[in-house]
Amino acid sequence: MYRYTDFDKAFVRSRAAQFRDQLDRWQSGHLSEEDFRPLRLQNGWYVQRHAPMLRVAVPYGELSSAQLRVLARIAREYDDPASNVYSSAVDAQAKLGSTHLPTHTAHFTTRTNVQFNWIPLDKAAEVMELLASVDMHGIQTSGNCIRNISCDERAGVAVDEICDPRPFAELMRQWTTLHPEFAYLPRKFKIAITGAAEDRAATDWHDVGLRLIRNDAGDLGFRVSVGGGMGRTPMIATVLREFLPWNQIMNYIEAVVRVYNRYGRRDNKYKARIKILVKAEGQRYFDDVEEEFRQIVELDGGPHTIPREELDRVTAAFVPPVAIGQAAEGSTADAAAVSDRFALWVQRNVAPHKDPALRIVTLSFKRLRQAPGDASAEQLERLADLAERFSGGEARVTHTQNVVLPWVAANDLHALWKAASELGLASTNIGLVTDIIACPGGDFCALANARSIPIAQALAERYQDIDELDDIGDIDVHISGCINSCGHHHSGHIGVLGVDKDGKEWYQITLGGADGSHASGAAQPGKVIGPSFSASEVPDAIEAILGAYRDLREHREHGRYERFIETLRRTGLDPFKAAANGARKKDEVPA
Repeated sequence: MYRYTDFDKAFVRSRAAQFRDQLDRWQSGHLSEEDFRPLRLQNGWYVQRHAPMLRVAVPYGELSSAQLRVLARIAREYDDPASNVYSSAVDAQAKLGSTHLPTHTAHFTTRTNVQFNWIPLDKAAEVMELLASVDMHGIQTSGNCIRNISCDERAGVAVDEICDPRPFAELMRQWTTLHPEFAYLPRKFKIAITGAAEDRAATDWHDVGLRLIRNDAGDLGFRVSVGGGMGRTPMIATVLREFLPWNQIMNYIEAVVRVYNRYGRRDNKYKARIKILVKAEGQRYFDDVEEEFRQIVELDGGPHTIPREELDRVTAAFVPPVAIGQAAEGSTADAAAVSDRFALWVQRNVAPHKDPALRIVTLSFKRLRQAPGDASAEQLERLADLAERFSGGEARVTHTQNVVLPWVAANDLHALWKAASELGLASTNIGLVTDIIACPGGDFCALANARSIPIAQALAERYQDIDELDDIGDIDVHISGCINSCGHHHSGHIGVLGVDKDGKEWYQITLGGADGSHASGAAQPGKVIGPSFSASEVPDAIEAILGAYRDLREHREHGRYERFIETLRRTGLDPFKAAANGARKKDEVPA
């Protein structure tokens, strides 16, 4: 993990103190609601459907055991939907039939941050000071600025890695934090970086996507793509540079964002994202970026050119664990021979590590009776224990709302599996139907048109047979409660979008989306297969779609079936659309 310097620590603590002063002035009436709103947003504090929501930044997804324990304390002591402050909200949701009110819970998001949904604003300063005590904050997790930079969850340990992207992400974090020119962009701005052959960071779906590569001469650089995004107008990013020398990346991003800041729409928030500008201007935008970059480098002297010694300094701050693992209780191979469940877990949840003695383990946060990505205070504390015992005190949040332990000794896998099983985090469903991405939806979000969590839970309850899940195989199911696509429904092999019609919840189903990983193929948005479905019809429609896949799939080499996405691309949408429409109920009127 990156070790904060004294400057980093002092900066985060001073920001927490500044926020306490702002909160005090607002509470005393010396700061108006209008003036306080942008200040709280700049520190990650939203006001949602029923209560404030805090978004905590987790740069490149990394969390230490100490940080997990503080998050657990915040969940236990401050995040309480049954408090007197929000008792009326609890009653209101109960009347709507909602059973999805987690108590004392944190939520892992699709951009590897952590959210809390029920902290009273009058406790906000206390929470920010707690976060600062372990080098955490909410800076730039909201607002029209460059947001938290995300990475591949296997960064620094993946066997297919060309170069560790985390030092570059950290340099950009330091550079973009409170950047005066980019504090008030036309709209929010998201950057993702990967250094691996496989794109596990979904870079083509970001405002700027960066992939570390080597050219024919062996030089390190970036493939730079710009203008990706979901929401009302899903777009895949356009490649601006096939190869940019690594030390020029911040100069180039300066040019990309500066041109966006100059021409981006500010009169219409739905047309304000950089993807709209890229689509509208095309080559003119690309040319302007290149000219801006030329001026930055040639006329200004390239002020953000990264010196080798600076990259080396930041790289050295990513210190691998000194001690990993514990005394083994027998080899993994012996344990697998006597336990089919453990063997399946190793096959599905464990990945190779660049150190042959270690493994990368994914713990599933997709469980019955808990929303995807939710973690209770107790689970956070136990996760901290697991990270400390088995992974050198480090865990990582994934963009699929699970958690990775990146430093597990191979001989400790069986002990970890048993400990994770006791905690309910050893489900062998990674990459399968029940490994669902879902946003908080209408249970919490003020923007949502429909609830996401009940749909996710209904699907999870329907597919609990691990043999059936394994037979269906790799498939991405993503659910969003509104067109903003926080549940990434556009990139799901099966996507579900909540819509509102006459005050009732309806759901569109899309097919064929992809995030750009090997299991999905090139990034692309899914296509809507017809009129909307009622909430009660969605599980039946998806079951029918999966049934059509099992009927249509073909055998591939080594005895495996083609994946769902492969069958879909071979046959087209029509047979799946017909199957889904056949699951409609006669008494439901499609939206």
